[in-house]
Amino acid sequence: MTIVDTPERRQLRELTRAFVTREVLPHLDDWERAGEVPRELHATAAKIGLLGIGFPESVGGSGGDLLDSIIVTEEIIRSGGSSGLVAALFTHGIALPHMVAAAGAGSGGRLPRRSDAPGSVDPTGREHDLIDRYVRPTLAGSMIGALAITEPDGGSDVAGIRTHARLDGEHYVVNGAKTYITSGVRADFVTTAVRTGVPGSGTLSLLVIDKGTPGFTVGRRLDKLGWHCSDTAELSFVDVRVPVANRIGEEDTGFLAIMQQFAAERLSLATQAYAIAQRCVELAVTWCRDRSTFGRPLASRQLVRHRLAEMHTRAEAARAYVHQVAARVAAGEPVVTEVAMAKNVAVSAADRVVDQALQLHGGFGYLRDAEVERHYRDARILGIGGGTTEIMNEIIAKGMGL
Repeated sequence: MTIVDTPERRQLRELTRAFVTREVLPHLDDWERAGEVPRELHATAAKIGLLGIGFPESVGGSGGDLLDSIIVTEEIIRSGGSSGLVAALFTHGIALPHMVAAAGAGSGGRLPRRSDAPGSVDPTGREHDLIDRYVRPTLAGSMIGALAITEPDGGSDVAGIRTHARLDGEHYVVNGAKTYITSGVRADFVTTAVRTGVPGSGTLSLLVIDKGTPGFTVGRRLDKLGWHCSDTAELSFVDVRVPVANRIGEEDTGFLAIMQQFAAERLSLATQAYAIAQRCVELAVTWCRDRSTFGRPLASRQLVRHRLAEMHTRAEAARAYVHQVAARVAAGEPVVTEVAMAKNVAVSAADRVVDQALQLHGGFGYLRDAEVERHYRDARILGIGGGTTEIMNEIIAKGMGL
């Protein structure tokens, strides 16, 4: 089982390449220096249908599924874009799915009408209102959303979240802090994990908190090793009053909702990893063909050729495994262990390949003018975000019965 290369997906690759060539490559260096991508880029991506890939048309998306999203991510990086660009432009990929799922519209599914949705999660229409207020505008490129889970002293420990929401009439009063929030500076709203009861994974809920709500402060922009064009922020909540209508799903169901979306996030990061590896192989091959030392092209030397062959093998093997696991996830198989393995395999490939690619570029590879240098910096976050390599190994060990 793998991703089938249909005519529609070939067209999607072509559309993505054209978008990167026309809208990204002339400006990416400037966005790296600015620390963010412009809001206009979201509107442009939405207009041609890229922003809504993987979201059903019933909520304002372009249709398609997880596999189509993977194709877009892969093609952006292989066309000369960056992992940081993917993080900045497609942050809604982690900010919106909980709302879509709670409203009863899965990938490609129909959103139930309020009057004909027996057994739906919210017969009052609260979830439909969240779709109209946040999902549709974001997929249209007029709003930016972020996901806030990680806390200053929590790391990957989702069950240990301390940000607390106390019910007070028709509002929750939220107090706490979040950190390392992708698109946190630019976001118009933040899907926020909060504790709605005593400590324990069963007492987490998800609230949508609007920027500008009294007590909600976007702290300093965090300077990072990589992902320079993706803004990252600290968030603070002091007695922030959030309407109950902004809760996603039922109270105390947040932990399960977060866990259910981790597979897609981790596969996205895995895709970024193997795509970086593939792109760096391409850059290294071109460099070694064009660069001569001691009167001979680098590619004429057996040591260099074998190194390139090993790099190519690692990248292609990682791609094949990620595609296989992604296809199983899209088919509805419970492959938590395999998702963790796919992420670690792809990250390992990226780490090794990008290091070798920079080495082959020599001194030029160490310069900011070199594309391979950017990939070297960007790749390092992939073994941390979405659950660290160590967390993935723990999941894998549990899957082995250890």
